[in-house]
Amino acid sequence: MEHDFHKWLRDHESVSQPVENLLIGIGDDAAVIRGSEMHTVVTTDTIAEGTHFDTSVHSLELIGRKSLAVNLSDIAAMGASPTHALVTLLLPNHFSITDAKRLCSGIFEIASNYNVSIVGGDTNKWAGKLVVGVTLMGQRSPSTTGWNLNGAQLSDRVIVSGSFGGSILGRHLSFEPRIDLSNYLAQRYQIHGATDASDSLSLDLQLLAQASGVGIDLTADNIPISDALKTADPQAQLDGALFDGEDFELILTIAPDVYEQIKADPMIPCPLTDIGTVTEEQSGLRIFNSQGVFQTLSPRGYVH
Repeated sequence: MEHDFHKWLRDHESVSQPVENLLIGIGDDAAVIRGSEMHTVVTTDTIAEGTHFDTSVHSLELIGRKSLAVNLSDIAAMGASPTHALVTLLLPNHFSITDAKRLCSGIFEIASNYNVSIVGGDTNKWAGKLVVGVTLMGQRSPSTTGWNLNGAQLSDRVIVSGSFGGSILGRHLSFEPRIDLSNYLAQRYQIHGATDASDSLSLDLQLLAQASGVGIDLTADNIPISDALKTADPQAQLDGALFDGEDFELILTIAPDVYEQIKADPMIPCPLTDIGTVTEEQSGLRIFNSQGVFQTLSPRGYVH
């Protein structure tokens, strides 16, 4: 539903008409607005109890942390640096001021870690469950090109950060947004396509391929599996990595020669793995399995 709704929005007259200085609008991980010296990058995400967290299981501090972290991941996917945030809290009626402070302490801690200033927002109480919304702003240099959902090019290598799977075991609350990696790469290397894996590795790869008008071939044995899944059988590990969702790792497409330079760079801030190749659109999304056979990959993932 989410992606069909986004398409309807993009096609709506009040949204689809040209807007002065808008470089990237609805449909990518964030909007990019042209500035004279730096471009402004804006994203917003809302997390809700029962969908993204459970207050009976998860600490309020980690829930607060996640509310900003998911937005930081979007900023990272645009090759940008975060700067300012607005926070909206929709608190259950039973929440005390101590509860609210614990929630905000998680937001403030990760904001401090990434030099984000909390500059405003809104607070309300209601009869429903906890909802936290964050709007995050950032900056990106006009010299930064690519870093778009529709930027993948034929023969690019498909590169991912970190590892995948196991979000249900708590990784979705404690992940580290890839801001440092994004900023390092954006300052030094040409990146073509970019997004972060929020719905799932397979679903977000499909979105990138569709937006770019390309296909993608993956190699199953190359997909990095999180330690949380290492006790599962091999097929369960692969399925978890492809379909679990909420990994919030970067997915990048990079020209082969540029990726060779990146591989040789000892200062890369986190592990990167080559998991496939950008192909012709008619190939669709395929995966080369351990039996040496290409199979069509039908994406699925976490439905927000």
